Amino acid sequence: MRRSVSVAASVLDQAASSLTNIACVLIAARVSTAEGFADFSLVQITFGVLLGLNMAHVGQTLVLERGDDTAVGAAARSSLAFTAAASVTAALLLAALGALLGGGTGRAFLALAAVLPVTLLQDGLRYAFSALRRPDKALAADLLRLGCVLPALLLQPPSSSAARLVLVWGLAALPAALLGLLLLRPYVAGHRTELRRLLRRDHLGRRFVVEYAVGSGSSQLAVLGLGLFAAPLAVGALRGATTLFGPLNVLFISVNTFGPPLLGRAGSRRGTIRSAVVLGGALCLVASGWAAVLAALPDRYGRELLGATWETASALLPASGAQYAVMALGTCALVTLRVLSPKATLSVQVVFSLLSVALMLGGYALGGVLGAAWGLAAGSALKAVAAWTRVARTRPEAPAPEPAEDQRSSARLS
Repeated sequence: MRRSVSVAASVLDQAASSLTNIACVLIAARVSTAEGFADFSLVQITFGVLLGLNMAHVGQTLVLERGDDTAVGAAARSSLAFTAAASVTAALLLAALGALLGGGTGRAFLALAAVLPVTLLQDGLRYAFSALRRPDKALAADLLRLGCVLPALLLQPPSSSAARLVLVWGLAALPAALLGLLLLRPYVAGHRTELRRLLRRDHLGRRFVVEYAVGSGSSQLAVLGLGLFAAPLAVGALRGATTLFGPLNVLFISVNTFGPPLLGRAGSRRGTIRSAVVLGGALCLVASGWAAVLAALPDRYGRELLGATWETASALLPASGAQYAVMALGTCALVTLRVLSPKATLSVQVVFSLLSVALMLGGYALGGVLGAAWGLAAGSALKAVAAWTRVARTRPEAPAPEPAEDQRSSARLS
C-alpha cells in the first residue's frame, strides 16, 4: 500500500475501534441501572486488562516482525493461535471467578468468559494486519464490528442486566472476527503453528508485559479491586466520566502513533523538544476546552448520554478534566523521551504509575470516589512533571526509531 493510504487506514481503524468502545459504554449506561452499569464496568475493565496483556505479549512483538509476507504470515499464524489458547485459559479462570462471586456481578463475569475468545481474537487480527502492512483489511473488520455491535446494543430493553449486555457485545463481534480470519487466510495458509516461539525466555513480550502492567494495568487493576471489594458504584462513576473524554484518547493514541517519527525529523534535540512542547500545549488546551464543554452540558443531555450514571459521573468531570489536561503534557513528554532515549521511559512509568495507584486509593479513603478521581489527576500531573524533567536532563542515545520501532511504540500505548 502507498504510505499515505496506509497511514490514513491506520488512523481510521483506530478511530473505528475507539468509537466502538466509547459508544458501547455510553449505550450500556443508558439502558442499565446504576448498579447494572457498575457490573458492566467491572467486566469492561477486566476485559481491558486482559486485552492489554495480550497486546503487550503478542501484538507488540508481532508488529516488530521483519521480512516478506511469508515470514510475517508465519508469525501471525502462531500469534493468533497463542491468543486463542490463552483466551480459552483466561475464560476458564473468569468462569470460576463468576461462579465464586455469584449474583449479577458473577453472571456478568460468566458472560465475559463465554465471549472472551471471540473478542480477543478479533482484536488480535488488527496486529496481524498491521504487521503485514494491510491496515485496510483491519479497518474493514473493525467497521463491520462497529456496524454490528452498536445496533445490537441499542435494541436491548431498558434496565438490561450486565450479563445480557456483555453477551450481546461479545457475540456481535463474531462477524468481524470471521471476516478478519477470511481476509487473513491467504497470508497464513500453509504455515506451521509454533506456540513455543511466544514462550521463550528471550521473547520481547515479557518486557512489554512489564511495561503495560506498571503503566496502565496497575491503575485498571486498582479500580477493579475498588469495585470488587469496596464500592462497585464508584467504578461505574469513574468509567462514565472517563468515557466522556474518549475523543481525547483517540488524539493521544494518534500522538503515540505518529509522534516519534515526526519529532525525530526535527533535526536537533532542541528542535525535538520545542516541537513536543508546542504539541503538548495544544493538546492541553484542547483537553481543557473539552472539559469545559462537558462541565457546561445540561443535565438532560448528560442523562441522554450516561443514563442513571450521569448524576455521579458529572461530579467527577472537573477532576477528570484536570487529569486529561496534564495527561496531554505527559503523553508528549514520554513520546519525546522515546525519541531521545528509548530506555528512559520504563523507570518513569514504573514509579509514577504505581504512585498514581497509591494516590487514587488514598484519595478514595479520604474523599470517596471524588477523592479517587483527584488522586488519579495528581498522579498524572506528577508523571508529566517527572517525564519533562527527564527530557530536560537527557541527551540523545540513538537516531530516530525505524518504522518497525514506531509500530511497537504505537501498539504499546494504544
